[in-house]
Amino acid sequence: MTSTFIPKRIVITGHPKLIESLDESRAISEYLKQRGMDCPHGSLYDEKLRKRIHTGEFDLLIAVGGDGTMLRAGHLCAPHDIPVLGVNKGRLGFLYQVEEGGWQKMLEQLLAGDFWIEKRMMLRADHVRSGEVVGSWLALNDAVVSRGQYLRPIHIKASVDDQYLTTFVADGLIASTATGSTAYALAAGGPILPPELRNILLIPIAPHLSVDRAVVLSEGTTVSMTVLSENSVLSIDGQIPVGLAEDDRVDVRAGENTVKFIRFGDPGYFYRNLTTHMNQNTTIGLPR
Repeated sequence: MTSTFIPKRIVITGHPKLIESLDESRAISEYLKQRGMDCPHGSLYDEKLRKRIHTGEFDLLIAVGGDGTMLRAGHLCAPHDIPVLGVNKGRLGFLYQVEEGGWQKMLEQLLAGDFWIEKRMMLRADHVRSGEVVGSWLALNDAVVSRGQYLRPIHIKASVDDQYLTTFVADGLIASTATGSTAYALAAGGPILPPELRNILLIPIAPHLSVDRAVVLSEGTTVSMTVLSENSVLSIDGQIPVGLAEDDRVDVRAGENTVKFIRFGDPGYFYRNLTTHMNQNTTIGLPR
């Protein structure tokens, strides 16, 4: 599969807490330098590099790290329509296709235009209090309303396009993209969706005597989650949670930005890799 887009202005970033990630990003930069390309490298959180990305100086970002690094890279690049190529230095790699040690071959394919671009939907989540939006975020994986520090279920009223759906009594409620269907949503018992789908997946977390099935909503739908309990929080893509007051509402819909990932080979890679990921959770050291 040949692309008409050949990247010329590449930036390589690594996770600042993973020394091997920064070392690998440096090695990739040196490799491209030998090919006559001046490609800066550094931490994904380096403000100077981020400013250059914001000003449109680059046409491709190579992210070296784990899936969390890939998420952060997607957040950074999506508003500027910059594709992301991920090199896996983490454990689980649902978002990656280039494994550790295999990037030289992939870079040759990249520079030859032998790749395709996969587009993944993001969500927009608005925190509404007393009728006013007090916070807005974009999510590649999910927006999660859940209980806070106290170990008791919370009540969450769910509506779809202003029509009442049900009230969940649960530890929380996940609004997920297809990308996020292999993240927290999977752990909560949700279905795995093909990554290119533009649907919203709604999944309760540990429901107690209430609806316990996932609901798949179409693009264009707005799902509203209203907390009817105290002790609730909102987390976007697993980041630091934001406190929610009783009667606060979180509106979730398809976001205005799309994350673009560089992919090699045929689109069936997702299903070929799926079995490997499902049979081995490397974070707990299960055998192959």
